[in-house]
Amino acid sequence: MKSTIKPTIVVIGSANIDLVATAATIPAAGQTVMGDGFSIVHGGKGANQAVAVARLGESVAMIGCVGDDDFGRNLRSGLSGGGVNCSHLRTLKRLATGVALIVVSRSGQNAICVAPGANHGLTCDDVDRAEPVIAAARVCVLQLEIPIDVVLHAIKLARKHGAEVILDPAPAPDEAPAELFQVDILTPNSTEATELVGLPGDADPAVIAAALRDRGVVSVALKLGANGAYLSEATGDQAVSARSVEVVDSTGAGDAFTAALAVARSRGEAMPDAVRFAVAAGSLACTKFGAQPSMPGRCDVDAFLSS
Repeated sequence: MKSTIKPTIVVIGSANIDLVATAATIPAAGQTVMGDGFSIVHGGKGANQAVAVARLGESVAMIGCVGDDDFGRNLRSGLSGGGVNCSHLRTLKRLATGVALIVVSRSGQNAICVAPGANHGLTCDDVDRAEPVIAAARVCVLQLEIPIDVVLHAIKLARKHGAEVILDPAPAPDEAPAELFQVDILTPNSTEATELVGLPGDADPAVIAAALRDRGVVSVALKLGANGAYLSEATGDQAVSARSVEVVDSTGAGDAFTAALAVARSRGEAMPDAVRFAVAAGSLACTKFGAQPSMPGRCDVDAFLSS
């Protein structure tokens, strides 16, 4: 049954099955390490963010593609069961569902290789068919695990209808077209941000954020992992610290951050408060294993912020 609830947030992006191995360390190039566990987990940056939005209490629709296979059926079932409107999640017969191969170390760090599959079958026509959903949304969330021409088309369409556009630029493209920066909020991590503007990896967050805003981004919420985030907007910059947590698995933490930021903005919160909420959600996501399973609920984030 299709949902009749108009979403306040629309997520346009990827849906993957994550094949996750745990090991003492992440293997270096050419190295084989023995793992100590294996799990099959629902993931994909778009799907992660859609599930996180739903858990944080906002109505959300997902625009994307899965394959006509068991992985795709499982992803659709999980998204629908998690409260995500999947009316515009298309099933493709010619491509397999996207898969992410992930190794998680005992310290909670990860290395990821994504085989996009059906995610790269998403087209501008798919986005146009979902225009009524985009027109009704307050916030549109995008990432870069789908074709970049589709992302650029979606940015234009969302801006046409007055939705606030949040782009999580992951993975960072080798060459970023100027139109990619015509968004309201950019939420890169420090590695992605420096790749986008050609700065060294140890560049100061203020310099990185300024370079991104010079390219047309209205606000930058730079994700800094355990160090929280750095917010840069026209009214000024500020660092937002993160509380220390016991890291189990950092997979999906950035997606929890972006989703929580979208939820806060959809509810009219100012950027500093929205980023604090997002940092808390990202921190909590690190305390559980897996991507979608680790996405926190609204009560969890509120309790964490008030404790």
